[in-house]
Amino acid sequence: MWEPIPDCRCIKSVRTREGGLVDDEAVVIARVRAGEPEAYAELVRAHTAVALRAAVACGAGAEAEDVVQQAFFKAYRSLGRFREGSAFRPWLLRIVVNETRNTVRSAGRQRAVADREADLLGGEPRIPESADPAVAVEERERSRRLLDALDGLSEEHRQVVIHRYLLELDETETARALGWPRGTVKSRLSRALKKLGRVLGEGLAEGPEGPDGRKGSEGGEGRG
Repeated sequence: MWEPIPDCRCIKSVRTREGGLVDDEAVVIARVRAGEPEAYAELVRAHTAVALRAAVACGAGAEAEDVVQQAFFKAYRSLGRFREGSAFRPWLLRIVVNETRNTVRSAGRQRAVADREADLLGGEPRIPESADPAVAVEERERSRRLLDALDGLSEEHRQVVIHRYLLELDETETARALGWPRGTVKSRLSRALKKLGRVLGEGLAEGPEGPDGRKGSEGGEGRG
């Protein structure tokens, strides 16, 4: 059993991009570590959607749900080593990515591009069903072209783009999820966006909008 945390600092509530709400992530984690495993369900509900997207984007395919379930189990078992005050999501996604790699490697196969596209595009729509059908078609076509271009990148460049823009992590979260220094995230993202720009056009070379809504956020790393 984990040792209780005697003095848990209160931090702001965490609202996930999937719409879930963890009233105080640090308090929830402290409750689990103090012997209240039922509290872990709050973290699972808040982070399942992004964990599934990460598994699919990294090639888990039909095994994505099993990968995520195993990742949550491993995260639960490792919660005693979780650093107090850190964000749970990037730490979890690092486990998801590693678990996906192990699954793909043990299966001895690489996912086909078309299969991964179908998985990613078949998830929750990014635009409402009531939107103009032409807008929906254009959005899906842009997603397909982006996924095609991503497959032309190296593994490191593909992962940094996936984490920053498909999983919507900021620079610090991406560094934690991938286990890289922030400078490495910035330089690899810059090179990846330049390569994508040559395929998709000048607009993307300048960098898609980051999670904070700015073009080429974090100091304009998308411009090199």
